[in-house]
Amino acid sequence: MSTMTTTHAGDTAIVLTESDLGPHVTHASTRRWLTGPGLPGDSGVLSFAGLGREGLRTVADSTGDPNDRLAAELRDQLVIGGLLGPGGLETESVLLDGATGEISTTHFLHDRPDLMDRRPLAPSLHTLVRFAEATDELAGLRGQFASYVGCYGPKAVAEASRQLLAVFEEGTAGQPAPFWRMAALIRPLALVAGRAGASGLALDLPPRLLDEEFGRRRMVRFEDVDFPGTLTHEPTRRFLREVGLPEDGFLFCLDTDMSLPTLAEYYAEVDPSAELPARADHLIRLGHLVEDHSLVVDGSTGAVLNWNESEARLFPLNTDISTLAFTLWLLHREQTIDEESGHALTTDAYDQLAMTMLQVLSTVDPTGILAGVDGRHYWTEVFQDEACGALELVEGRR
Repeated sequence: MSTMTTTHAGDTAIVLTESDLGPHVTHASTRRWLTGPGLPGDSGVLSFAGLGREGLRTVADSTGDPNDRLAAELRDQLVIGGLLGPGGLETESVLLDGATGEISTTHFLHDRPDLMDRRPLAPSLHTLVRFAEATDELAGLRGQFASYVGCYGPKAVAEASRQLLAVFEEGTAGQPAPFWRMAALIRPLALVAGRAGASGLALDLPPRLLDEEFGRRRMVRFEDVDFPGTLTHEPTRRFLREVGLPEDGFLFCLDTDMSLPTLAEYYAEVDPSAELPARADHLIRLGHLVEDHSLVVDGSTGAVLNWNESEARLFPLNTDISTLAFTLWLLHREQTIDEESGHALTTDAYDQLAMTMLQVLSTVDPTGILAGVDGRHYWTEVFQDEACGALELVEGRR
């Protein structure tokens, strides 16, 4: 195996030799690309690490498929990399058609290769790399998106979305694959809020952002009399007074029947025998998430936590009340965007949408990533669990 990793101007690239390509790649411009500029080794969107280690391999070789169950169109597709999700984990494999140069994706189902299919991603390697670079530039606010440094709010989101979509449409005759279209519509949402400014919280949400998204009548604001004495974190108190939270955030419902209780006060009413965490009188219950989870805020620090009632365990949920509000806004904004697109985001690529949403959330609030492999994070599980269909549950409640 003679695959090379080269470095040009500080950028690592994976370059193949003519002998590496052999008879697998007959498409002339694709051969030139793989033996010339090569593939990026440091993309935040794609990973070609497997190609660097193992060289080109077919889907048939990768699955084994002893019973010849793979669809004919998949057998000779070349596995060259993977799409990356939060934390740099590969979510699905990237395939190259050696005869046409077209790029697609697939989920490997080693036990049921007969159920595998592929979805279009890009018409060529050149286009794939260009799209990934543009997406990385948006994430890092550099290159063509450098002008957005320090610019936040709905206007910045709309402008960045149009700019990124224009890149994708230019390279695909106006018809980018669903993965890139949802990237253009969803990834810029991270620009809606400023970071760690006057609010004293992780995010400075634009004035009236939640009012405009959920409707002012559906927003609940609290008064000091509603707060238990152990809610001493002033930025959280101010946010709940001045901004508030939506009464029904779809996956979250606010407690509105009483002044905000501590977890100890709440269970004294509903289940006095329940096992509670330490400092339950300093955990203020804001409401409930679906499937027996209470959403609480630490009155001293402002950290937002998930009290898993069935397991009687606390897990990190959001950095603070501002990133919780952003999460609820993000969920609702996705619904609106999907409706405006004729449900194009969720029709054929739910899993890609879930990963894109989770990437945006982890960019703004890294709580899920910081939880680590052994940690539990409710939002991460919601987005990743396609079988549970948490976002489909939202769809059904429209």
